[in-house]
Amino acid sequence: MKQDVFQARNEAEWTALERWLDQRARPPAKQRGHDAEGLLGDLEFPAAYRRVCQHLALAQRRGYSVLLIDRLQDLVHRGHLVLYRPHPPRWQAAVQFFAADFPRLVRRHWRSMGIAALLFFGSFIGVVVALQFRPELAHSLFEPAELAQFEAMYDPARPDAKLGRESGSDVKMFGYYIMNNVSIGFRTIAAGFFACVGSVYVLLFNGLFLGGIAGHLTAIGYGGPFWRFVAGHSAPELLAIVISGGAGLQLGMALLAPGRRSRGRAFVEAGVDMAKLALGVFAMLVFAAFVEAFWSSIGWMPDPIKFSVGGLLWLLIGLWLWRGGRGATHAA
Repeated sequence: MKQDVFQARNEAEWTALERWLDQRARPPAKQRGHDAEGLLGDLEFPAAYRRVCQHLALAQRRGYSVLLIDRLQDLVHRGHLVLYRPHPPRWQAAVQFFAADFPRLVRRHWRSMGIAALLFFGSFIGVVVALQFRPELAHSLFEPAELAQFEAMYDPARPDAKLGRESGSDVKMFGYYIMNNVSIGFRTIAAGFFACVGSVYVLLFNGLFLGGIAGHLTAIGYGGPFWRFVAGHSAPELLAIVISGGAGLQLGMALLAPGRRSRGRAFVEAGVDMAKLALGVFAMLVFAAFVEAFWSSIGWMPDPIKFSVGGLLWLLIGLWLWRGGRGATHAA
């Protein structure tokens, strides 16, 4: 085969590999999951690297030009450094993921995260406000027995009682909160399989459910104990639900609108991101469960301390998601 035919046949793949390697060399904040034209994704790199190794061997055997061989050797060398780089220690990889990779991934999917936040917080705030003007609407959302249970859990006449519960030790409730919170988060992500409809439903349902409790208790004068209880763990728990919803929406959109990618490739790439987001969400919900069991339930703590700690957690988690990984060295 003549060199010009060989080069014309493989030029697009070499260019895609060059762009992908160039992208890996950029600062992390400017990296994306695939190159600008979507020609090469992270999952395709090993196969592309093997093919360029074969192309180099063919070029050398056929005596093609030095310029072409040098170019292919450069691609093979750069690809080798990426494919066979030493893996960092597990603890270092875990720190890198939670400190930088996870918040970068959340920001990469900012559109779906924004839609999820609008659905969840919009429904939550909407029903809280509505119940201040129409308290009777609470009976459309909950059974009388459920309303009575909520009122017993946040009764201002019981200042020394554990907030948010009628019984159970802190350790027992910690386990319960983990199971409950994590199941909600994972259901929200998995619901994205149903063409985004499932995630939309779960986000709206949870927004209406939690907003209904908050709105009802506030309307009847039980808002003080309730808001003191939720202030501490609300940031990690509610933001984890939003991120779960955003991951589910991203997964659904990969099926509905894969763009120039094949539907299978789009789904696999979205699935990889979904798994990483699920890991970060799991950690956030375990942390939220710990705060909820051992801090939020304290009933005697003064309001300024309760709300200051809650506000500080909102600030710190918000800064982590907004700034985490900007300017850091990419270890993946």
